Amino acid sequence: MQRSAGSRRRRRNTSRPFLGGAMAVIAAGALTVTGLVSTAQAADVNNAKNAGFESGLANWSCSAGSGATVSTPVRSGTSALKATPAGQDHAKCTQTVAVKPNSTYALSSWVQGGYAYLGVTGSGTTDVSTWTPGSTTWTKLSTSFKTGANTTSVTVYTHGWYGQSAYFADDVEVTGPDGGGGGDGPGPVIPAAPAGLTAGATTTSSVALSWNAVSGATGYKVYRDGVQATTSTGTSATVTGLAADTAYQFTVSATNAAGESVKSAAVSARTAKPGTGGPGPAVPKHAVTGYWQNFNNGAAVQKLTDVPADYDIIAVSFADATPTPGQVTFKLDTAGLNGYTDAQFRADIKTKQAQGKNVIISIGGELGTVRVDNDASATAFANSVYALMQDYGFNGVDIDLENGLNATYMTKALRQLSAKAGSGLVITMAPQTIDMQSTSGEYFKTALNIKDILTVVNMQYYNSGSMLGCDGKVYSQGSVDFLTALACIQLEGGLDPSQVGIGVPASTRGAGSGYVSPSIVNAALDCLTKGTNCGSFKPSKTYPSLRGAMTWSTNWDATAGFAWSKVVGPHVRSLP
Repeated sequence: MQRSAGSRRRRRNTSRPFLGGAMAVIAAGALTVTGLVSTAQAADVNNAKNAGFESGLANWSCSAGSGATVSTPVRSGTSALKATPAGQDHAKCTQTVAVKPNSTYALSSWVQGGYAYLGVTGSGTTDVSTWTPGSTTWTKLSTSFKTGANTTSVTVYTHGWYGQSAYFADDVEVTGPDGGGGGDGPGPVIPAAPAGLTAGATTTSSVALSWNAVSGATGYKVYRDGVQATTSTGTSATVTGLAADTAYQFTVSATNAAGESVKSAAVSARTAKPGTGGPGPAVPKHAVTGYWQNFNNGAAVQKLTDVPADYDIIAVSFADATPTPGQVTFKLDTAGLNGYTDAQFRADIKTKQAQGKNVIISIGGELGTVRVDNDASATAFANSVYALMQDYGFNGVDIDLENGLNATYMTKALRQLSAKAGSGLVITMAPQTIDMQSTSGEYFKTALNIKDILTVVNMQYYNSGSMLGCDGKVYSQGSVDFLTALACIQLEGGLDPSQVGIGVPASTRGAGSGYVSPSIVNAALDCLTKGTNCGSFKPSKTYPSLRGAMTWSTNWDATAGFAWSKVVGPHVRSLP
């Protein structure tokens, strides 16, 4: 599932040809980086001009008038570049940079927002580039290149991608020997110690910290009682894995290519006493799950309180990976959600819970890179998810890892989370159809491993193509038979019927393929629970306690006038 329009959560419906090109770019970039990246020397300078866009677009040229400078968000200084793709233009901004022949340069930029690329052409050797699929926080893109024997200038560029949202860029660096072009000055020096370290929200197992930005810093190290606990590229971090009702002392240092600063003044904080946060209202016997988008991809922007009462479980999409394997974090996209504040969001979670709804945090999506593949990452996952539950009041977690899942360690992670949160923890899963074709698959094994604490598996019956049903026949997506024959595999493979739901797009724009009308969803629910309204496939028995249905997303449902939830919601509640 994905952020792009016409796709499931983070899944692109136009991604096939795009990924081919992108992967080629990545591969080329990776080969170059492996051979050339080196630490900048003290005598090196940043040869880029107006690297922080403090002088508007001076020295930069952006295609089709796609670029502008903005005062927020900025990584440093007072300005940053905002470039917006439109139509067939991917918002390419370039600068010609003077360089020396036969020299190695480190190329980097901080980016935020939609798809963002950074690269160089005209190097005289191998041109390089790197990219990110987007981020709600500042992310550093880095690569390097070597100039040819006769190269005295190169073209440095940033760009986004067709149909994607605007990207932001700041603090571009082309660090290496002075090319004589009068760039932005010497290379990095060791930054000053951070000031303003403050302890914020605490849970029984975590402490949130924030501090002031340090000029020239590219990252920060956070220490707990003198031992490094985590790192951050921004000016905040949450230290997890702490003991309840315990006092800790924290410091932070600033880092860049030149080294690490001295540590800041220390701040003390005590974790919260054990409480009852987390699990909330019981999930109904038959339930509707909807994914709520913490981003704007063209679907209707919603507050949580805009989600209709037809939804019993609201999965907030998405928590993102941190540099610590297995650890996840969440930040509300206030800018993308038209000024929806963190305080409003937290209050709205409580409002929904008071209405008998469960609000959970979804992990992953198509582009999610959360990896839980050893004991340490399993513990980091459990601790960080529980910290989010304690911090925001989420009732549970949704597992939507579409780039691989290790059943052994995800099972450990979810059991650790269950031990922390207690009974009532809501655990949902959203595997793709290929993940649930056999009980030997990692997703299916995970579901069976945690059957005693699992709430529901809402498989994604879309963006799939044809698949085998439980009768061994091939069924094409977009039909009642596809829904019922594939659900049968889970129902006969060991899951309780109450742990099986049907996941579909809310509208034709919600997925690249596999959309079915709400009436087809209702027919499949009737077929599985009552043996009526079946297509050519009819299960050998009925499953009256089938949990219900899921959709991507509440936002796409809203865009279509709630045509999905108005039809499917009442029908789910009417099931036996």
